Amino acid sequence: MYEHDVIVVGAGGAGLRAAIAANEAGADTAIVSKLHPVRSHTGAAEGGINAALQEGDDWELHAYDTMKGSDYLADAPAVETLAQDAPEDTITLEHWGMPFSREDDGRVSQRPFGGLSYPRTTYAGAETGHHLLHTMYEQVVKRGIQVYDEWYVMNLATTDEDDPNDRQCEGVVAYDVQSGTVEGFKANQSVILATGGPGQAFDHTTNAVSCTGDGHAMAYRAGAPLEDMEFIQFHPTSLPSTGVLISEGVRGEGGILYNNEGERFMFEHGYANNSGELASRDVVARAELTEVNEGRGIEDEYVHLDMRHLGEERIMDRLENILHLAEDFEGVDGLIEPMPVKPGQHYAMGGIEVDENGQTCVNGLYAAGECACVSVHGGNRLGGNALPELIVFGKRAGRHAAGEDLGEPEIRTGYGDDVEDEDDTELPVAPGAAGLDSSDAVADGGVAAETGTLERAVERERERVDRLMERDEGVQHAEIRAKLQKAMTDYVNVFRTEDGIKKALKIIRECREEYQNVYVDDPSRTFNTDLQHTIETRNLIDVAETIALGALVRNEFRGAHWRQENQIRDDENWLKHTLVSWDDGAPDIFYRPVILEGQDKTYEPKVRSY
Repeated sequence: MYEHDVIVVGAGGAGLRAAIAANEAGADTAIVSKLHPVRSHTGAAEGGINAALQEGDDWELHAYDTMKGSDYLADAPAVETLAQDAPEDTITLEHWGMPFSREDDGRVSQRPFGGLSYPRTTYAGAETGHHLLHTMYEQVVKRGIQVYDEWYVMNLATTDEDDPNDRQCEGVVAYDVQSGTVEGFKANQSVILATGGPGQAFDHTTNAVSCTGDGHAMAYRAGAPLEDMEFIQFHPTSLPSTGVLISEGVRGEGGILYNNEGERFMFEHGYANNSGELASRDVVARAELTEVNEGRGIEDEYVHLDMRHLGEERIMDRLENILHLAEDFEGVDGLIEPMPVKPGQHYAMGGIEVDENGQTCVNGLYAAGECACVSVHGGNRLGGNALPELIVFGKRAGRHAAGEDLGEPEIRTGYGDDVEDEDDTELPVAPGAAGLDSSDAVADGGVAAETGTLERAVERERERVDRLMERDEGVQHAEIRAKLQKAMTDYVNVFRTEDGIKKALKIIRECREEYQNVYVDDPSRTFNTDLQHTIETRNLIDVAETIALGALVRNEFRGAHWRQENQIRDDENWLKHTLVSWDDGAPDIFYRPVILEGQDKTYEPKVRSY
């Protein structure tokens, strides 16, 4: 068994920043990650960091743009915290050696991004996330923070009180990929989940293969609700063959979208008469798919993104890696021809419900980054707001988890007297647990009751691995995962219908039942990625189900959530967050009001036009 004060699960941007902050606050801190830190998916972030740094810009403008972009589903305390803290935290990165792009006079460069009223996106070429990871990993090494890389965290060790608000997270259980052993990590103070997104729930995604919603699923089964999971961002510009991201920075620098008739459709078809290609991502993604669906797409699949007019010097200075991606994956030279692009699953606005200090309703359990929902993105995230979320709320989670007093949070978590129960949506199947696979996080007495919570959790996970390894026939996880991904892409994509979502829920149920017969084909105990992926697939099933449940009950059109049956934003009934909790293996749906009251103003919902 390993023991530390604060254990951070995941070593991407949020995890590294949380670990640094916890260490600075005096806690013995360790990172446990299934990947080496600089291989984390944050490295694929290309665009930049939104921060009000220049004269003429201010945090209040950033906050307003963020709230508008969220379609008024973000919580004002989180939005204002992001906007206020981002400048200082971005400057800290610069002082740590982050190689930001600069103007001729030496000032840090900032470019326009979609949905922003001011060019406040700070960047490092088109490899901002890559440089961010290396900059912060240097700080982790400098401080001597222990990193357990290639340890896959399988579950949390949480006490088993009936009310999740009374539970305590005491550590995690992890699988050592190199040795095949399953061990416990005791957290004397707190566990911080920073495990990234659930992109592998879809079959066309910009996310890495490692983005399997592990933190979401573990926290969910431990009793922390998942919030606003229906809001999935589909990035307008991914490469058709692979889903590889083409940065919004291309459009920020002046890139243009064309259909098969050579029309600049964002303007000519009236999708965004003022902002054009720099409308918010949900608007642009729907516009592209509408063009394709109405016969104006290229090869009935994609549109063209053209940056040739920017000139070779500017492209090589600011967007060089985009040329390499287009050439390597599509065989296109972006200097002399347009690039094919189409929407791809990119980001989860929802996640583990946390307050502005990163704390969940489960004592000692925190979350930060994409796996968390504070909620700063609401119904739609603005490009350039993901990386500041990592550094701002990763830092806050680390400090608070280490014992610093950051003040009383304004955002509430868990089931309380301010929530409203869901009681009238007819579900097509019974969601939740099925059959024999009981891998919930709470220590439910799998071994002797007098044994400690962490020891019981470790023993249960060892037994789980043994069961998977001993079975020599059944179904392989890859078949189940492919079926799940196809259902989510077919029915819970950019355009959604009630019948389609119900079909997805039925298929997810089938996947859950088939998973009871899953087996691991690789018999080895070391470097067994088949075993790891099998466990990840269970997490994807749980998370995909919460996405579909949220999409079914929210019968309105808001942000990234388009519903055919109701083409209006219903502020009277739906200015509230969707929450799904794992109630003894059966999802329970409830709602909490959005907080629109900020420090000095109330963000009144307005028509969101670009």
